[in-house]
Amino acid sequence: MRNLMFDKEILKSSNFNFPLICVGNLAVGGTGKTPMVEYLIRLLSKQYNTATLSRGYKRKTEGFAIANDTTTALEIGDEPMQFHQKFPEITVAVGEERLVAIPQLLHDKPNTQVIILDDAFQHRVVRAGLNILLTEYKNLYTRDLMLPAGDLRDIRLSSKRAQIIIVSKCKPDLSEIERQALIHELHPLPEQHVFFTQISYGKPYHLFSKQEFEIKADTEILLVCGIANPRPLKDYLTARVQTYDMLRYPDHHIFSIDDLDDIRRQFDKMSHAGKIILTTEKDATRLQKFESELTHLPIYALPIEHNFLFNEAPVFNALVTAFIERVKIFSNQQ
Repeated sequence: MRNLMFDKEILKSSNFNFPLICVGNLAVGGTGKTPMVEYLIRLLSKQYNTATLSRGYKRKTEGFAIANDTTTALEIGDEPMQFHQKFPEITVAVGEERLVAIPQLLHDKPNTQVIILDDAFQHRVVRAGLNILLTEYKNLYTRDLMLPAGDLRDIRLSSKRAQIIIVSKCKPDLSEIERQALIHELHPLPEQHVFFTQISYGKPYHLFSKQEFEIKADTEILLVCGIANPRPLKDYLTARVQTYDMLRYPDHHIFSIDDLDDIRRQFDKMSHAGKIILTTEKDATRLQKFESELTHLPIYALPIEHNFLFNEAPVFNALVTAFIERVKIFSNQQ
């Protein structure tokens, strides 16, 4: 009903004469939005003054804020904190009401040339010029059901509002026949572009010293994670190490001293000399407040990236940059 009211313009969407790129999905978590935002940051920040704007899910503050040198994950949320730590050269902002936050961001950072809206596909009060919709290979929205029967938080028909659809977390050997079958199933509009990506894990790095670590087959791992979909991470470890233990927490979990004690106890039970604690970069932002307690432990964060299949990264990159240039030209004409 809400979507229908926006479609019929009973509820109003606001346009900005400014490059807004929305990254979102139809399901609840686990499709790879955060690494896609990071991909866009890497792509755009070399050429444009780039900003990200997030809701700041599960933060302990309210209202609009821009990350600074003293900001913590509790103040802006884990994903924005991750962006801020990995890309200190860009502007990272949070605000529940994006209609208010966008003008505030542009007022405070007037040199901004493009804003990436993180997880804003359902936030229809603002109409982004470019919508990038992610759906997981093993759980396409075409096969999913609405909550609580499935994982969908939005109707399938909403996918028609996206200019780009990305099937994420694909197997690396996806064939052309499978690719065409998936495109047929998604049934995109003629003007929609469909891409396929796989998850690529980088080298783990120590939470505090940033020293890299190479995982070997005999490395004993305690996996600590509070993310929506740990299955790809578990598959990654299963293929690389002989054994690992896991402490799983709810998505966006705020770690406590009791959690820290549980982690220590579980880690102490492991007998291998080459044992480590491994966590995700999102969880790492929420564990850093325990630096004094954890700095002596071998605790590492595992970075994650999107890799485009079928050599289509240049096509995707060109679509994104062409969108920004079109908006800039139109803005100058105005």
